[in-house]
Amino acid sequence: MDFLTIVLTLLFALTLIQALQVLSARGKKLPPGPTPLPIIGSLHLLGDQPHQSLAQLAKKYGPLICIRLGFINTVVISSAAMAKEVLQKQDLVFSTRTVPDAIHAHDQFKYSVVWLPVANRWRSLRKALNSNMFSGNRLDANQHLRVRKVQELIAYCRKSSQTGAAVDVGRAAFRTSLNLLSNTIFSKDLTDPFSDSAKEFKELVGNIMVEAGKPNLVDFFPVLEKIDPQGIRRRMTIHFGKVIDLFHGLISERLEKGKSQNAGTTDVIDVLLTASKETPDEIDRTHIERLCLVCPFNFLWVNLSNTWCP
Repeated sequence: MDFLTIVLTLLFALTLIQALQVLSARGKKLPPGPTPLPIIGSLHLLGDQPHQSLAQLAKKYGPLICIRLGFINTVVISSAAMAKEVLQKQDLVFSTRTVPDAIHAHDQFKYSVVWLPVANRWRSLRKALNSNMFSGNRLDANQHLRVRKVQELIAYCRKSSQTGAAVDVGRAAFRTSLNLLSNTIFSKDLTDPFSDSAKEFKELVGNIMVEAGKPNLVDFFPVLEKIDPQGIRRRMTIHFGKVIDLFHGLISERLEKGKSQNAGTTDVIDVLLTASKETPDEIDRTHIERLCLVCPFNFLWVNLSNTWCP
């Protein structure tokens, strides 16, 4: 079978699948939207500036529209009133989201509070995060840590000024943020604060965020999942694996040494390991490792997007 025959067969199969999906959706009450083309749906309408294209479609079809992207029906909300209806009044109905194919690497979607459906495990993980990382008491307890890390940053900048050395502000801010967060979770620096040892980790974070943000054909055409034509899931598996190995080692070290060695302090790992002993069915070792993965990348990506220096 030559290449052309394979391509035509694949296109025919995709068209047939989409036609069956369209027929099955006719009985559903979907919001208004543009008529999709075979196979690609309305992908051609997005252009280089999808947010502007969707805003133009909203002017034509209203604040709530349904647009087919490949094989996926997508609802677009374009007004504050409609967003309030969906995100506040009907939040439980819309809380479960489609998981991007890239997040299937190492089954991350099964452990992340971001992607889990609303259920007992999600509530347990959310409670652990709110109580141990984002609560006012936790922030107050870590004030001395933030002060110390900022003082280290200022001292580094002062020393560089005295010697006439250039300061890469983006890199210095990243290292400070990384070690501030790692001290909150593990009570230790992940890198030497002002050396190039943080460069590899920064590149790893950047690679993960780049892969996660790329438009992925599999997200629009799930039938291509096994093929992974762009190799995004394969690369994400490598990147995630490196970070998971790092956190696995840190947690193993903590279990061997016992409680945090900082007298009078309890870090996030201490609390999560205690919760794991009390409710092993809800939070186990793997969940703790994946929580440690989610928290730094959400936090550091905000830092990276504001201070990234190639």
